[in-house]
Amino acid sequence: MTLPQGSTALLDHSTATDLLASTELARLAYNAPDGTPRVLPMLFTWTGDELVMATFQGAAKIGALRANPAVAVTIDRPGPPPEVLLLRGRVTVTDAEGLVPEYAAAHHRYYGPEQGAANVAGLDRPGVRMARIALRPDWVGVLDFQTRLPGAGAQ
Repeated sequence: MTLPQGSTALLDHSTATDLLASTELARLAYNAPDGTPRVLPMLFTWTGDELVMATFQGAAKIGALRANPAVAVTIDRPGPPPEVLLLRGRVTVTDAEGLVPEYAAAHHRYYGPEQGAANVAGLDRPGVRMARIALRPDWVGVLDFQTRLPGAGAQ
């Protein structure tokens, strides 16, 4: 039986697990305080339960996400055929002194051990403050355009 779009069990689908382990950027969609939509590409780390992104204190998205934590995230590979992971839910934003550990881990995954370590070393200095943005998806969609197509199941 095919899982319907929206089922969190789709996190175990091979397309989802591949994209969550990939170096594709997550595209975070949220509403700005003026009500207009925003989409930002972000590094991420999948912990097995949460999609964690981070940003430095002072970023406008922090206040917007606290005021309206409902978000959508897309992680995709252009293909052909394209592969798409769609996530929805509410984020939790937590202040952090220093670098968020998942942010450092993302640098190592995206840039490799040597460049990732250099990136982290250049950012990790006294007084650095970040915000940890964590999404526990409550809606998941997968499109692989072979076995799972747009319109398959409840959207």
